[in-house]
Amino acid sequence: MGEASQRLFDGGGKESGGEGDSVRAEIGSSVGVFPRQRILALIRRRMIRATDDIADDQIQPASLDLRLGRTAFRVRASFLPGSERRVQEQLDHLSLDEISLEQGAVLERGCVYVVELMESLALPESVAAVANPKSSTGRLDVFTRLIADNSEVFDHVGSGYRGPLYAEISPRTFSIRVRQGSRLNQLRFRRRASSQVDYADFRLSDRDLMEIHRRSPLIDGKPTIRHGLHLRVNLKGDSGSRLIGYRAQRYTGIIDVEEVGKCRIADYWDKISARSDGRLILDPHEFYVLASKEALHIPPDLAAEMVAIDPMMGEFRVHYAGFFDPGFGHAAAGGAGARAVLEVRSHEVPFILEDGQIIARLVYERLTERPDQLYGQGIGSSYQAQGLKLSKHFR
Repeated sequence: MGEASQRLFDGGGKESGGEGDSVRAEIGSSVGVFPRQRILALIRRRMIRATDDIADDQIQPASLDLRLGRTAFRVRASFLPGSERRVQEQLDHLSLDEISLEQGAVLERGCVYVVELMESLALPESVAAVANPKSSTGRLDVFTRLIADNSEVFDHVGSGYRGPLYAEISPRTFSIRVRQGSRLNQLRFRRRASSQVDYADFRLSDRDLMEIHRRSPLIDGKPTIRHGLHLRVNLKGDSGSRLIGYRAQRYTGIIDVEEVGKCRIADYWDKISARSDGRLILDPHEFYVLASKEALHIPPDLAAEMVAIDPMMGEFRVHYAGFFDPGFGHAAAGGAGARAVLEVRSHEVPFILEDGQIIARLVYERLTERPDQLYGQGIGSSYQAQGLKLSKHFR
């Protein structure tokens, strides 16, 4: 554990990890994903801690943006600490170089880095957490995962966890410039019932999703629901435009993750136009940004996540950044439906996609209560009315 993290856990007291009546009054007792106001309660109770004050705009409708700390460790390979080790112990053996992020530094594509985050946790026994890359991170093809001490899985933090958090970062296509405080991934908090284990399935059933869709449409057409809501790829374009996607160029300049709207699309991406047969051949190891046919409406009391599609339906990966906040595309938050942007990479062989082919799957969870602020309501939401859209770094 780094010095800054150690200071956070000195003298934490019983209040941080306990769950007395006053704690339950603030964080609630309902099962499900925590909305924004309950995340604020975790911060007030120092169950979420940080080396610097947590900014208001880090707190999303159902997640918390995490910030990079001051040092990046370039490592030989990705790793998990395992149930008996801390991350820092592994870094002592695997680190090749230490890179200061205080003035900014370039993380080279093809390399693997681990950075201790500014945020750390002292969770109560009923609360666990799960992480995902932010939307802008996924659209840059930056592979980012969360690591916690004594963990045997990525992106999950067990209930009652007390300790630091780390981000594993591996730029796949573009080299990126980051600095202390840059935000590449985010964390959702779940409260479980006493009968549930940390990794219990909180997902809504297909029957529940059909009933919700009948009351308030989840998409702008007829849904395909099977172990979640299936999404289909748009390879014919919209509103007279033949643009259906982008393919990343191999040799480009560096992208500064803090600079919004500074990069020219043509310097980093090749546009893909619709073909008359409605097909697209994915080349192995190339990175594509495409869009769904469906326009999504995430209800205010639900959160969604894009998860791995059945590998029997094709050898390609579609989701890097998977969280969809309550209110995304929803009329209650000023939306009229928003497309899901798909970060697509084929594996070892070329693969043909056809217009309308199932390409992704969304699963839904209930929030413990409706957030006091929805996606798109004055919180700097970058993708509320999106169609096919690259990350916010491109103009």
